[in-house]
Amino acid sequence: MTSSDKIWTAGLVIIGDEILSGRTHDKNIAQIASWLQVQGIRLTEVRVVADIEDRIVEAVNALRAANDYLFTTGGIGPTHDDITVDAVAKALGVPVIIHPEARALLERYYADKGGVNEGRLRMARAPEGSDLIPNRKSGAPGIRRGNVFLMAGVPHITAGMLDALTGELEGGAPLISETVGGFIPESEVAHLLREVEQAHENCQIGSYPFFREGKVGSNFVIRSTDREALQSCFDTLCEGLGENGWDFTPGGI
Repeated sequence: MTSSDKIWTAGLVIIGDEILSGRTHDKNIAQIASWLQVQGIRLTEVRVVADIEDRIVEAVNALRAANDYLFTTGGIGPTHDDITVDAVAKALGVPVIIHPEARALLERYYADKGGVNEGRLRMARAPEGSDLIPNRKSGAPGIRRGNVFLMAGVPHITAGMLDALTGELEGGAPLISETVGGFIPESEVAHLLREVEQAHENCQIGSYPFFREGKVGSNFVIRSTDREALQSCFDTLCEGLGENGWDFTPGGI
């Protein structure tokens, strides 16, 4: 396998009791997964963990060992239960420091907002040896140490941090997709999907059933890093659906 053929992967640890309790609905999985795909990196696993240091350490170590990159969201704010920095530092075996650049950023941001107090200074803490991820939304930066990225839990702040990282991570060819759908029960075409996928080794076909207008249907999403292979797979699937008498809509329904 050449470096261009390598499949780059990432894991994601979502941290926070508020996610597990249902008080907050996570919106970061979808936006991080979509951003990673554009970078040529595939999100392979997501874990949601409570604000418990040992649980965070366990998840961080497991996912960073299994992937090229690890992202975390949540737990880097100013309150006592924001323990992500401590847990990640423990997982990496390094101490926590006040990052001088982060402190300077916070001092500038809060200069006309009451200044930096003890709580706000917590947002300058980082595992020793870290770099910062810019945050134009609220002053407090994200943190990068090697292949581990600590980001905010608030989705629009996370989005800004992802934007700052765009083009900074090495990845492979981005995953592209085509969709075809119709009022087609997936069980009726399972054999066709399997045959078409097996005939196009660089493609994967996902089947996503739905119930609409009193009828069962499915959207079939073909994914590949090779545009020619993707088009060939798409054409073959459409041809097969037509030959079996199914009405279908390119682009899905």
